[in-house]
Amino acid sequence: MSQYIVCKYQRIAIAIFSFGILFSSQVASAAFIAPLRTKKGMVVSADPLASEAGVSMLRKGGNAVDAAVATAFAISVVEPFSAGIGGGGFLLMHSEKTGEMKALDFRERAPLKATKNMYLDAQGKVRPNASVNGYLAVATPGTVAGLYEVHHRYGKLSWQEVVKPAIALAADGFILSRVVTSRSLSAHNHRKQIILNNPAAREIFTRLGEYYQPGERLIQRDLARTLKTIAQNPQSFYTGSIAQAIASDMAKNKGLITLEDLQAYKPIWRTPLCGNFRQAKICSMPPPSSGGVHLLQILNIIGDTNFQIWGWHHPQILHLMAEAMKIAYADRSQYLGDPDFVKVPVKQLLSSAYAKKRRQQINMQVAKPSTEVKPVDKETLEKLTSNLPHESPETSHLSVVDEQRNAVSLTFTINLSFGAGVVTPGTGIILNNEMDDFAIAPGVANAFGLIGNAANAIAPAKTPLSSMTPTIITANGHLRMATGSPGGSTIITQVLQVILNILEYNMDAGAAVSAPRIHHQWLPDELRVEPWGLDVLTLQELRRRGHKIKQTSPWGNANAIAVTTDGTLEGAADPRGGGAAQGL
Repeated sequence: MSQYIVCKYQRIAIAIFSFGILFSSQVASAAFIAPLRTKKGMVVSADPLASEAGVSMLRKGGNAVDAAVATAFAISVVEPFSAGIGGGGFLLMHSEKTGEMKALDFRERAPLKATKNMYLDAQGKVRPNASVNGYLAVATPGTVAGLYEVHHRYGKLSWQEVVKPAIALAADGFILSRVVTSRSLSAHNHRKQIILNNPAAREIFTRLGEYYQPGERLIQRDLARTLKTIAQNPQSFYTGSIAQAIASDMAKNKGLITLEDLQAYKPIWRTPLCGNFRQAKICSMPPPSSGGVHLLQILNIIGDTNFQIWGWHHPQILHLMAEAMKIAYADRSQYLGDPDFVKVPVKQLLSSAYAKKRRQQINMQVAKPSTEVKPVDKETLEKLTSNLPHESPETSHLSVVDEQRNAVSLTFTINLSFGAGVVTPGTGIILNNEMDDFAIAPGVANAFGLIGNAANAIAPAKTPLSSMTPTIITANGHLRMATGSPGGSTIITQVLQVILNILEYNMDAGAAVSAPRIHHQWLPDELRVEPWGLDVLTLQELRRRGHKIKQTSPWGNANAIAVTTDGTLEGAADPRGGGAAQGL
C-alpha cells in the first residue's frame, strides 16, 4: 500500500490485510448485537429498568426531555455506583422543528472553601487518595438542579410524574442482575473498603460487610424518601432539608461543602460546539467538557481521508486515528479548563489551519513517541489562527429520541465507582469524588491517567474539566443520530469511533456500539486495544510503525440512536454493559 509497502507488493498486502480485517470482523461480530428499530420514540440507557422508565414517559405523551429526566433519575437508583443525584453532568438537546441545539452544564463545582493546594502536604507532595476517597473529595452536586432546569423549560409532563418511576425503584427495590453486579459491586472490590468505612454506605450496599449478589433485591428506602422530597420540591436539595443534611454531615467530617455552596449552585446554559464532517453537522459539549473540542479536533485532523478505500480497522486508518488522538490529548493537558475562569482557545484549536498544521506533523510511516508530541505553544496557535472571525470508567450515558425526532443526549456521573464512598446519612445519596478531575498539581495524573496544568487548577466555585461527550448529529437540518458513553478518559475516543462506524462505514447502531475499539490519550504512551479486537497481522503492522500496544479488557458502555434513510429509529446499547434500547 502506497504509504507503507512498496508498489510491487501492493496486491499481496491488500489481500493479506483484507483477510486479517475479515477475520477480525468475524471474531468481533460474535458479540455484535442487533439494533432495535421503531418508527416512533426510543430510549437507550445503561439499564433496562431505566430505559423502561423513560419510555413510559413517551407512552404518556411526554417528549424527549421528559423521558431523559425520568431515565436519569432511574439510573440514579439502579446504577448507584456510576451516576446519581449526588453528582453532575452535561446535556445536549435538539429540536427537530426549529433545528435549534442547546447545551446544559450541570457539572459539579468546587466548594467555596477549596484551595489550589488542598491535596498537597507540607512538602508540596500529593497526599495519596485525598482527592478520591472521603469527604474532601466531594464537589457540589448539580444533577438535581440540571434535571429540573431542563424539565422546567422544555418538559411536557409534570415534574412529579417524571420522578415517580425512580421513587418506585428505590422504595420497592429491584433485582440485581448478574451484569449489574459484575459491573458494579463485585467488580469494584478495590472500592469496597471505602464503602465499609462509611456507615451509611455500608448499611445500604452490604450485608455484614459483603456486597449483595445477583438475584437479590436492593432496596434503598432513604433514597426513596429523598426522591419523594425532590418530587415535591426540587430546591430541597439546595435550600431545604436535604441541603441541611448534606452540609451538616460535611461539617462533622471535615468536608468543604456548606449550605452556601448548595444555595449558590446554578446550572449553566452554554453554546454547543458544532462542526462539519463530510455531509453531517456534529454538535457536542463545549468546555468545561473537553469532549466536544477534542472530538471535533480529531475529526478535523482526519479531514478528508478516504476511510472507505482502506476499509474498517485497516492499519493505515488506525495509525492516523491514534496519532490524532495523541495530539488532541496533549492539547487537552495544556489548554482545557473552566471557561468561566480561564480563556480556552476553542476557535483556534478547531480551526482548519490548525488541523492542517497538525496533520502535516503526522508521519504515516512511524508513530511519534508521546514525549515528542507537545501541546502547540500559544504563539504558534495564535499565528496560525490570526484571521479567525470573532464570535460571541464509571459515568452513565442515555440517548432519547421522541416521535417528533427531538433528541436528548445526556451524560452524568459521580466519577469513580461509588464516588467518594460517602453517603449522607438518612438520604441514601452517594456523593461524587469529582474533585479528582481537577489538576491537583501540575503534571500529576488523575485516576484516569489524564494530565492537567494551570487551566484546570482548583479554585473556589470552579468546574473541573471533564471528558463527557454527549453528541447529537444532524444532516440537512434533520436528526441523524444521538450518541455518547461513560468511560473516563476513553469517552471521547469511544464516541469518535461510534460516529465513524455509522457515518463512514455504514454500520447499523448495534454493530457501531459493539465493534472493537482503540484508545490513545497521549500519556501513558500506549495504544490500548481490546482482546481479539485486531487481527495478528494488523497488530504486527502497528507495532512495526512504533505503536506500543497494550491489550486490555473491553472498556466503555456506549449507546446510540440513529435515523435511517427511511426515517426509522435504530438504537442499541453496548454489549459490554448491561443496557437496553426500549422503543414505542
